[in-house]
Amino acid sequence: MASKSTSNDLAARKPNLREAILCAAEELFATNGFNAVSVRDIAQAAGANPGSVTYHFKTKDGLLLEIYNRHCGPMNRRRSELLAAARRVRDLQDRLEAIVRAYVLPAFSSGSDLAGGGARFTRLRAVMSAEGNEVARRIIAQTFDDTSHAFIDAIHESLPHIPRTEIVWRSHFLLGALYYTLVTPERVSRLSRGGADGADAGNAIEQLVRASVASFQAPPLDPPAPSRRRSMAQSKT
Repeated sequence: MASKSTSNDLAARKPNLREAILCAAEELFATNGFNAVSVRDIAQAAGANPGSVTYHFKTKDGLLLEIYNRHCGPMNRRRSELLAAARRVRDLQDRLEAIVRAYVLPAFSSGSDLAGGGARFTRLRAVMSAEGNEVARRIIAQTFDDTSHAFIDAIHESLPHIPRTEIVWRSHFLLGALYYTLVTPERVSRLSRGGADGADAGNAIEQLVRASVASFQAPPLDPPAPSRRRSMAQSKT
């Protein structure tokens, strides 16, 4: 018992150790996924002992939640501020562009800025989404769903003739494009044969905004074929 108390006391006296654990866990989760990383792996990468991880974060789940909160809290606040300003734009076309920009811009914050977190946190989010871990899925919903609903509603207000379900699909595609743009910028440079710099954040933002606005403005899909057939059958009876 005495050794455990001493270990906890040492952990409490090292304010930088908590940050080191967070950074190590974020890098490991982003590279290897959540399921494949153990508390011992995180402690070793942070230069700590496993007891320090449990002292600061209780569980691996708690550590993942803290990683999301430290980035998503500032990012969601910034998105909400920009969204509030965008909704005051009178012209519908300009408003839609401002709304999309409000969503995209904070994600391009540098890795040293907690709001956004840069490519490493974006890579972690992409890995967590692909992994299908129930803990990660719950944390993602907890940290992002309210803000996502606010943006979907704002876009739908600007495009009332587009069904909300289609706005949801198109916002889903925007998120995928945002992930891919931040995680693999070198692909743009390679495929353009050097004509474009994938690491140019300003150009990437403009390209994403323009493409996404066009996507949201695309005509809605026709009713699915089975629905049309049912309607035709009913009209004949």
